[in-house]
Amino acid sequence: MTPIKQHQPTARMLGLAAVVALGLASCATYDDDFARVNSRLDQLDTRVQGAAQSAEAANQSAQQANQRLDQVESRIQQLETAPTRTPRG
Repeated sequence: MTPIKQHQPTARMLGLAAVVALGLASCATYDDDFARVNSRLDQLDTRVQGAAQSAEAANQSAQQANQRLDQVESRIQQLETAPTRTPRG
């Protein structure tokens, strides 16, 4: 048996082991990448939720301000349509 044929099965095994090792190493890299992406998505989700809460609070404040303006406008209309009083004296 020639030396090349003698070591060929060993070379195949080593090659296969190298491919498997690289495949497993790349999975770990992907896991790290996914962890970073998930972390970033969690941060963005937190910021979006905070912005939504701020928007809701601003909306409620605007509605309250509109109600107060409606009350003031109603009072102004009452004063404008009230009969004029003649001054004394």
